[in-house]
Amino acid sequence: MTADNPAGRPQVPTFDFSKIELARLRDYYTNELNRCIRFWFPRSIDQEFGGFLHFFDRSGQLIDSDKSVWAQGRMSWMLLALYQTREQNEDWLNWAENGLNFIQRHCIDSDGRLFFHMTREGAPLRKRRYAYSESFAAIAYARHAAITGSSQSAERAIELFRQFTSINFEAGRMEPKYTSIRPSIGLAPRMITLVTGQELRRQLGNSELIQSWIDRCVGEILDLFVHPEHACVFETVSPDGQIIDHVDGRTLNPGHAIEGAWFIMQEGKEQNSDELITQGCQMLDWMWKRGLDDQHGGLFYFRDAFGKPVQEYWHDMKFWWPHNEALIATLLAWQLTKDSKYAQWHCELLEWCQTHFADSHHGEWYGYLHRDGSVANDSKGNLWKSFFHLPRALWICESLCEESLECL
Repeated sequence: MTADNPAGRPQVPTFDFSKIELARLRDYYTNELNRCIRFWFPRSIDQEFGGFLHFFDRSGQLIDSDKSVWAQGRMSWMLLALYQTREQNEDWLNWAENGLNFIQRHCIDSDGRLFFHMTREGAPLRKRRYAYSESFAAIAYARHAAITGSSQSAERAIELFRQFTSINFEAGRMEPKYTSIRPSIGLAPRMITLVTGQELRRQLGNSELIQSWIDRCVGEILDLFVHPEHACVFETVSPDGQIIDHVDGRTLNPGHAIEGAWFIMQEGKEQNSDELITQGCQMLDWMWKRGLDDQHGGLFYFRDAFGKPVQEYWHDMKFWWPHNEALIATLLAWQLTKDSKYAQWHCELLEWCQTHFADSHHGEWYGYLHRDGSVANDSKGNLWKSFFHLPRALWICESLCEESLECL
């Protein structure tokens, strides 16, 4: 333990990856994932009402007992992923089933849709127009089916996936956000359909249903939202992919587009497609340049596509999850291309995150920083932040390091 490294954690390597440096990086991610797990469990298990509690302050004290349905699905999935790939810890399986049981008992509305926000006891507080609760529950049920052989869980995963895609893509299923005067479509539903389909394919096997949605969403992301003439990935475009030159249409979320980039790269990896890998890396390159804060480090939350003022007042804050996605994207890009710039980007970003987001005393990451990297809010969980983005990034990066070591 040193003054520069108070938690005694392995130092991250510098830029390119030799076998020794890659092993050190893997060990870093292993240790950080263990610390993250210890922060959340068992304190997040609601022994009285079931499901997961996740509104915690810096030290892990409960600040609110409400429950996000997103968190119930995501945390169940993360525990199942760890059980399946890391260690067959029966607590992890039991806790995941506890989350799925809470969803099944309390989170389904009379129309079959899932709610978004629940009381601790399981009474519904809010239901949102979009269907992301369904997608996060679907991936959890798919992992559960793969682990336990449960046909019921497999059927539930497909049912939720069908519901999610129907609501997001069938005309009239979702209440429109705007009038018909300026029609638009969003990147997010296509990204989440893609990654949900990839997970269901991985756990349940491929099918025409799953692959057709994967192919459709890859095509629409690349054809409609990726604009090479502007070196940009847009969040919102017209239905035919035209740029909407108004505030909402120009608003970019670089970290979100970088997340989409690694979904495309991952599909290229799974299909052995150099073209998809190249396109995913191009998305990463463009949005890294647009998102990086050259003055203070880290990634801006919002940017304007044409350099104009951004409407959202939190545009220059640093949120935890885009940095998690960028760590995955840069390490995956390095693994697939061996381009040293991605190793450099990964290590520089990791060093910045370790300095500013990571809580060396209590573990886990703060969720929200000011532009200069100072902590804006020391909570560790809320309706959106739970045991998901950070542990997923740590787990995937650990796996990418291990895979790469085996190839060296």
